[in-house]
Amino acid sequence: MTSEPAAGGTAAGTARTAPSAGPDLPDQPDVASPAKLAALLEDIGYLADDGVATAAFLSLRMGKPLFCEGEPGTGKTSLAVALSESLDLPLVRLQCHEGIDAAQALYEWDFPRQLLHLRALEAAEGGRLNVDDAEESLYTERFLLARPLLTALRSSPCVLLVDEIDRADDEFEAFLLQLLDENTVTIPEYGEVRAERPPLVVLTSNRTREVHDALKRRCLYHWLEHPDLSREIAILRARVPGIGQRLAEQIAETLQRLRTMELLKPPGVAEALDWANALRALGRDELDAASAASTLGAVLKFSEDLDRVRARLDAVLG
Repeated sequence: MTSEPAAGGTAAGTARTAPSAGPDLPDQPDVASPAKLAALLEDIGYLADDGVATAAFLSLRMGKPLFCEGEPGTGKTSLAVALSESLDLPLVRLQCHEGIDAAQALYEWDFPRQLLHLRALEAAEGGRLNVDDAEESLYTERFLLARPLLTALRSSPCVLLVDEIDRADDEFEAFLLQLLDENTVTIPEYGEVRAERPPLVVLTSNRTREVHDALKRRCLYHWLEHPDLSREIAILRARVPGIGQRLAEQIAETLQRLRTMELLKPPGVAEALDWANALRALGRDELDAASAASTLGAVLKFSEDLDRVRARLDAVLG
């Protein structure tokens, strides 16, 4: 493992192994099977079905990124958070958005400090600054600002969450390929940074656009569905303190009906939890028409959806 660069810097293209900052990734017998991983996730409140537990286990065991796709609110982001917590690994999150680039995802140079450094050098040399030496001293560790991807390589083993990759563009997907292939990134002025241990990478997509095959081929793939009725009731009982069986059943049954309607944004598990917490905050132990009407804003996020559901509220509540 190489040490940090000296003040004089390192030529571009030199490989640097990022030091490990955490424990080894869990292996047998702690995570010996998908069932064992599901039990660890359940201990911290994430109820994974067989498909999710198997996909996450294989990603962990094979060292391959896990690409999770599905409707909003199906638990994709929560899976990465739960893996981090249950495996006792740091979570590094990169939230994708339109126009995201390397400067926001990987690194930036601290230009104000670099400028102060140049002025200090110039003053120390009495105005006779050696340009080559000064330039070389600018691109060193002290001026490098790590963004999520570089942070993940340096702090690995960790869980790296690349959230909503479908909101980024094709160029950013291409930029990610080296990291997914080799657990490395290249910084032109600084060199190549390689993780000593590969991070556990979870990428999520709401499928607002198709992600390129080149990225998917480097990952294990899993499509997440909304939970069935019994699992949603179990999630509510596990995640909402003090909720009764009757209220959990009513909320889950109503959410199942809402998802069959032609809504602009069908509610996910996150909305189910918000609704349960809202009703609990109001002291409700049952879901009736009055409490549902007053709290629909916890579940539906478009005025058109609110109007459509309110017009059929009695049928929705069963």
